[in-house]
Amino acid sequence: MTEKTPTGALAGIKVIDLSRVLGGPLCGQILADHGADVIKIEPPQGDETRDWGPPFKDGLSAYFSGVNRNKRSLALDISKSEGREVLLRLLDGADVLLENFKTGTLEKWDLGYDDVLSKRFPTLVHCRVSGFGADGPFGGMPGYDAAIQAWAGLISVNGTPDSSGVRLGIPLVDLGTGMNATIGISMALFERASSGKGQFVETSLYDTGVALLHPQAPNYLMSGKPPVLTGNAHPNISPYDLYKTQGRDIFLAVGNGRQFARLCAELGKPELAEDPRYLTNADRVVNRADLTAELEALLADHDGEALATRLMQIGVPAGAALTVPEVMEHPHTLHRKMHVEIDNYAGTGVPVKMSRTPGSARTKPPLFGEQGREILAEAGFGDDEIDALHADGLVFSERRN
Repeated sequence: MTEKTPTGALAGIKVIDLSRVLGGPLCGQILADHGADVIKIEPPQGDETRDWGPPFKDGLSAYFSGVNRNKRSLALDISKSEGREVLLRLLDGADVLLENFKTGTLEKWDLGYDDVLSKRFPTLVHCRVSGFGADGPFGGMPGYDAAIQAWAGLISVNGTPDSSGVRLGIPLVDLGTGMNATIGISMALFERASSGKGQFVETSLYDTGVALLHPQAPNYLMSGKPPVLTGNAHPNISPYDLYKTQGRDIFLAVGNGRQFARLCAELGKPELAEDPRYLTNADRVVNRADLTAELEALLADHDGEALATRLMQIGVPAGAALTVPEVMEHPHTLHRKMHVEIDNYAGTGVPVKMSRTPGSARTKPPLFGEQGREILAEAGFGDDEIDALHADGLVFSERRN
């Protein structure tokens, strides 16, 4: 079992996490993985992803569990003025406030950064995750990952001519926004070390979605030609596609001429690399259809997984198309500690490896309000005060319907 005492690069940093669903909670989990004390403050109904299942286990959904480990939970009704007073006491001494309320909500509650929080807590870093940002034609409007994939053009570049546009199979925009929020908070904390001042950090799903349009947006901005659906193929590189084999499918990601020559030699046809149609990457892109036909014929008698391993060993990027269960039990996944287990909880590991201050998965995701009394006591609330907060319907130990 991993030690529960916070260690890591952010040990000593206190985060008040008011966010729900995915982007904000992922940011909070990354901060917590690297040692920050992340206090997840949930509304009386709880984070709605607690209900996003099945599967469920030990009172937790897999969806919630995936982005809320290493945190402590307090259920507090901050829609009431008395609840907001409790929040302000918790913010005293905090380094970061993370939230994803609809734009204008905190301002309506007299908790806006410019008018209130920056003056009362001048060193506080306040990070807001939103759908579209606060301003502009869509400013303040709500956004979920799939809707932003549509608005940001990601669906238009994912799929085949036969399928038309397809939503990415993972919530990439939410995940990317959570990562951007982590980067923004980290930069603000780094800058605070020299200025002594906090600041407001905003990251939106829409901005992240547009920023993820690489290389399609740069291609369009340079050429004036809109992207077309290419399935698994890359618009700028060839061969860079998923191919059938005698066994499982293999993805070839050949980025230069040296790799292409090694691929051809491994497939038993080294002369293919000398064919005038395929001498350069630009040639291979122009003659993609002919090259695909050549490669499909050469790959037909190979086992994809064995071939992918051999290709990587000679410096040719390739990947066998594994399933999620296979990935979770793969020797490399286990070696890199990207499958972790804690007290009957299982999740993906910490992707950022640090030599002196490594991150870690220490505690499993919290039950609703599980550490409420502990958190309030640390903030200076006495037992009688905590009992009164429960009695007054401000703090909860069970979810309200």
